[in-house]
Amino acid sequence: MKSNITGLHSELGSIFAPSVVEGATQNIHFNLVGQQANSLLHDGHAWKDFPQRALAGARRAVREAQVGEASMLVHASFAFVHAFERQVRPKEPLRESVQAILACEELVLRGPLPACVVRLGYLYGPDSADLRAYRRAFRLGRPYWSGQPRAPQYHLHQADAVTALLLAATPSNAGKTFYATDGMPVSFTRMMDAFAQRVGRASPMHLPLWLRPLAHVFIREEHMQQTALAMPPGAPSPRVPGWKPRFADCRLGLDDIVASWDDMGAQRVRQKAR
Repeated sequence: MKSNITGLHSELGSIFAPSVVEGATQNIHFNLVGQQANSLLHDGHAWKDFPQRALAGARRAVREAQVGEASMLVHASFAFVHAFERQVRPKEPLRESVQAILACEELVLRGPLPACVVRLGYLYGPDSADLRAYRRAFRLGRPYWSGQPRAPQYHLHQADAVTALLLAATPSNAGKTFYATDGMPVSFTRMMDAFAQRVGRASPMHLPLWLRPLAHVFIREEHMQQTALAMPPGAPSPRVPGWKPRFADCRLGLDDIVASWDDMGAQRVRQKAR
């Protein structure tokens, strides 16, 4: 019983690895390269050089899976490309990254090993360094780029991403593309306003849209494009067979994250008091 991961040292990889060790996946290879960009929490900076990194990672995953004699390759992809399959034309600079995402999927599915693709919603979770940075920013009263408040997005808690990828690792899923998102698309504005309220900022400030040229100093265009990109209503399908998100609403996921942070803080206080 063994499993290998390309992209092990990514944020999702560090969360995913213990589950693979404890799980019952037999000789399955997982590709998580590029998933650091699969979030609305990094202001677009994780998209820098993404096409080259993603394609190189997909090729490396196929090669490593072959060398390891894996029985199957599970490739983590991006659910937001669903919008572009519904006749929405991506614009530069995001278009190049979208093309790379689709090229990676094709490379894996047409490769020498049985493989499936799991398109994950925008990731968030208690281990997200970017989410912790937002907590600090909100507590300092800093404004953020919220994008279009009526543009719903597909989100996914990191823990739910792990279970979706593990459940997808079944020979009967070879050659297929699945989605793993929560059940309720919510705009980035609504999500982050809800998060701000949970960390003590009742009325977070938004950078006005007319400041877009100035905001480019610290926010990449890709992030602005994504926060304005409305996803089709409802959770996309087909979903990973047998999978159900624990957090079907990102606001429930945020409740759990803040509670876990509070518990960790309380534990540190108790340890210092001893």
